[in-house]
Amino acid sequence: MPGPLTSLKVLDFTALLPGPFATMMLADLGAAVVRIESPTRPDMVRFLPPFDGDVSVWHAVLNRNKRSLALDLKRSGAAEVVRRLVTNGGYDIVIEQFRPGVMDRLGVGYGALHAANPALIYCALTGYGQTGPLRDRAGHDINYLALSGALSYSGRRASGPPPLGMQVADVGGGALGALVGLLAAVIQRAATGQGQYVDISIFDMMVAWQAHLLSHALVAGETPEAESMALNGGRAYDFYATADGRWLSVGSLEPKFWEGFCAAIDRPDLMGPGLSGDTTTQAWVKTEVRAAILTRPLAEWLAVFAPLDVCVEPVLNVPEMLTHPHTLARELIVDVPRPDGGTQRQAANPWRFSGAAADYRHIGATLGLHTEEVLREAGFSPAEIKGWL
Repeated sequence: MPGPLTSLKVLDFTALLPGPFATMMLADLGAAVVRIESPTRPDMVRFLPPFDGDVSVWHAVLNRNKRSLALDLKRSGAAEVVRRLVTNGGYDIVIEQFRPGVMDRLGVGYGALHAANPALIYCALTGYGQTGPLRDRAGHDINYLALSGALSYSGRRASGPPPLGMQVADVGGGALGALVGLLAAVIQRAATGQGQYVDISIFDMMVAWQAHLLSHALVAGETPEAESMALNGGRAYDFYATADGRWLSVGSLEPKFWEGFCAAIDRPDLMGPGLSGDTTTQAWVKTEVRAAILTRPLAEWLAVFAPLDVCVEPVLNVPEMLTHPHTLARELIVDVPRPDGGTQRQAANPWRFSGAAADYRHIGATLGLHTEEVLREAGFSPAEIKGWL
């Protein structure tokens, strides 16, 4: 089955994690994505360990299914190459991840490309957006989470916010934010025939993700703090150590789940107190739960909770997750072809469709591998192509 996005042709000017993750998802679902990368300043992801042979696994995953065109945008004539790709080549979607104004200075900003193709959708993905006092400021995942306020009520009162093990802002706010904004513009273009500029800020997305929590401050005048709410450790909803140093996640919020949990740990006396809104009572309940869970190793608790529907699951390590029956049943790991005829195991595309399917054609390509092919398809003559190889 063809992917649902086979009608889209995308020029990808992004690097590192957020943009490449977004365009990987587009390419998995059938979009024709061409990654434009400088031959003199390649993406740092190409050099990040670990390596599979001489290929960075980061690069192999984030750039799977994309073709690679080597083009130095500072070189004379490069802007005209891009303009021809968005006209003759049919690449009517651009996504870039430079700081505001950089693409304009290179002659390939929205104004220039929109003039060449009014149907163009141009998505600019930045940390802080195209306007505002921080528009030109550098940032990383931890900075967006910190400045958005999200970390102020995460972690423990005593130890403060934790450095998260995965890039929540970069992927959730940046990559998925860009995907939604870009595809919304595609839907509107289908109705109007007109393209547009899409300004995606990772910081904006992190603020928006807190819509329900911001109401505490906006409406009730309350400031969310660490371990003060039902979902951030203020109640029994938390992680608990087992006798062998492993961890259980306990999400037994609703009365029926909480009552089932208390029965499972042989503490029916905690049922009523655990539903109390009193902070002192909640602190006592957590102390009692912590002591109860510490009495048995993880394997024994798994045997207790496996048949129960009470929102309790183990904290798995990555190898355990990869071999978990549900991971296997959902086919969340796929074999992606390598250029040497072998395959590389990678995380699958998470979307499932009844009438379409993700496709895994190849791992991330070597720099400039498809330059000649892409330019030829866009109508460049052999002599013109030779000048860019």
